[in-house]
Amino acid sequence: MFIRIEPSSSVPIYRQIADQIRYQIAAGILKEGDKVPSVRELAAQLAVNQNTILKVYNELCRENILKIERGEGTFVSSGRQDIPMDERKEMVAGPLREAAVLAMQLDIPIEQAADLFRKEYDKINSQRTKGQNEGGTKEQTDV
Repeated sequence: MFIRIEPSSSVPIYRQIADQIRYQIAAGILKEGDKVPSVRELAAQLAVNQNTILKVYNELCRENILKIERGEGTFVSSGRQDIPMDERKEMVAGPLREAAVLAMQLDIPIEQAADLFRKEYDKINSQRTKGQNEGGTKEQTDV
């Protein structure tokens, strides 16, 4: 699992970490059942407070993206579809709202913004499909 933190970013560190874990799962880099580093390990590797990682893991567990198995560790969950569609849409609406504001500030027409969204979606889906077609081989990356 590779995570890059941009300290100068206006995006909080916990959010940067959570977003990158979500991306890696969506792209198929992290797959159902994969173990993620412990809170202590990831905090040490990223040089952040353990409470920051705990906040990330708790948020992702609430979203059914990760699951904690006592005594075993934290794993990528398969339960994302257990979230009702309305809640899933609301989870997507927040970041899209932010993207829409940014597009408007940068004078990017809605058609071009929609094209950008579609291209990013297709690129991630392609990576995910490629990972599934490789017989479940996992990309080896470090934190």
